[in-house]
Amino acid sequence: MIDLHDIRYVRIGSQDLDESVAFATDILGLELVGREGHAAYMRGDDREHNVVYVKGAAAGHVAGFELASSADLSLVAVELEAGGIPVRPGTAEECERRHVRNMVTIQDPSGNVIDLVVGPAASDSRYAPSRDAGITSFSHIGLRATAPKVDEAFWTARMGARVSDRIGDAALLRIDPVHHKIALFPSTFPGIQHVNFQVQSVDDIMRSYYHLKNHNVRIVFGPGRHPTSGARFLYFQGPDGMIYEYSCGVRLIPSEEEATYVPRQFPFAPSSFCMWGSRPDIPEFRSVT
Repeated sequence: MIDLHDIRYVRIGSQDLDESVAFATDILGLELVGREGHAAYMRGDDREHNVVYVKGAAAGHVAGFELASSADLSLVAVELEAGGIPVRPGTAEECERRHVRNMVTIQDPSGNVIDLVVGPAASDSRYAPSRDAGITSFSHIGLRATAPKVDEAFWTARMGARVSDRIGDAALLRIDPVHHKIALFPSTFPGIQHVNFQVQSVDDIMRSYYHLKNHNVRIVFGPGRHPTSGARFLYFQGPDGMIYEYSCGVRLIPSEEEATYVPRQFPFAPSSFCMWGSRPDIPEFRSVT
């Protein structure tokens, strides 16, 4: 069984790199770590980077997850290949671009590209926000799933994730005590569906709500509260159609509850996404009835 240590980064293809960087700094509140060639490295916590914008939409989407050691990575590669999952070792150039010591790349059944990495670069400085959005950490991602039940089986049986809750066929998966680090949303095509950053409090969410409105940023869901994780949230759209989320107060499932925890099944209905009454304008959410 694979033990994913943590989610580490996302790589997002960008039609206009300057536009993406400006949005990430002026609106989202991320720190620009640096630019290398056709890529811009951003962060919202003390890790070396969390988000990389890569020039060109054809660069697609990649999600990176950290493993604890090189030995783990080797064992994982053997285990996955034995299970019929193609594993591609990262080249020296790819490792350099991702700022990691070693890596392999796989795909989930829907075709989402996943990097498994070890030895990610550490930062020698604290996160310096470009604006005071209250961000405390890069926390989770939503993934589009063309075959959600098959993808759920892959992430649980192969990748070691556990189901916290489901909304219809949308599974919310944890790899540590946080309610979810991966959310699988039924879709007709793969890709990163949204990128989440935790903020300190609901006050930060509301301050950003007005900041976004004042800058004509399209708010697509919220402010609201998820009945699954208990988190208060705000979703909004950035360049290239990428959805970003601020949230706070996410539920934790401590290790002592693991043996007895039973996932809850919520209907695929508006009230399962927001208990306050907000209605989503997000393709993977708004088809609810």
